Amino acid sequence: MAIGAWLELLFVLGGVVALWFAWRALEWGWLSPRRLERALRAQGLRGTTYRFPDGDLKEEALLVAAERAKPMPLRSHGISARLQPLVHNVVKEHGKISMVWNGPMPSVILGEPKMVREVLSTQFRHFKKSLLNYKFMKLVGLELLTHEGEKWEVHRKIIRQAFLLEKLKKMGPAFIACTSELVNRWENSMGSGKEKEIDVWPELQDLTGDVISRAAFGSSLSEGRRIFRIQSEQVQLATQMSNLLYIPGYTYVSSYY
Repeated sequence: MAIGAWLELLFVLGGVVALWFAWRALEWGWLSPRRLERALRAQGLRGTTYRFPDGDLKEEALLVAAERAKPMPLRSHGISARLQPLVHNVVKEHGKISMVWNGPMPSVILGEPKMVREVLSTQFRHFKKSLLNYKFMKLVGLELLTHEGEKWEVHRKIIRQAFLLEKLKKMGPAFIACTSELVNRWENSMGSGKEKEIDVWPELQDLTGDVISRAAFGSSLSEGRRIFRIQSEQVQLATQMSNLLYIPGYTYVSSYY
């Protein structure tokens, strides 16, 4: 076969591969989300409209940054608007059963306790979990939250043993001891003054680490506090990563260049 024929064949194959990738990208980023949106709205679900290609990720990042930039009002319990402002706004506007877009994949919000109980207890096999960013899952390792089917049942059975009522009762003294130490430390820091402002966020993080270390692992409080501070940094990095749109195969492209 002549060289020209080989080149022509390579061009044809290259064109076919390029068309296949273009079709897959169109299916992933536009056609499939539109079909899913029509199907969900036909079932009566309301929510945000899909926006190519990142859905609500960009708006969510802006809302989170705006909420974190301002302090919460004193004695306010509106934590949902601060942690998940997008979901809070969508539920407020469209109701407790609505949807948002995690990139090209819709996420259905269930705010009715009875329906949540039904999904988690009897109908969990029929409901698929949202696909999370691969790097996010690799970094945090949310196995029980991401597994499906029999694999989920096995992990749930393993972790269930740690939350039996009798075992939780045995952890009560550790909870009381750690909480008493925290309150005493706050009282001692007051000195002779009647009022003092305390940043409770790092204090409560340390309390969580102390309680779990003392009740579950038996490790020293300083070591447990160090481990949980590292985990806190890990979660912050993973949260920042989750606000980015994951494009399959992009890791290999960026590393190549």
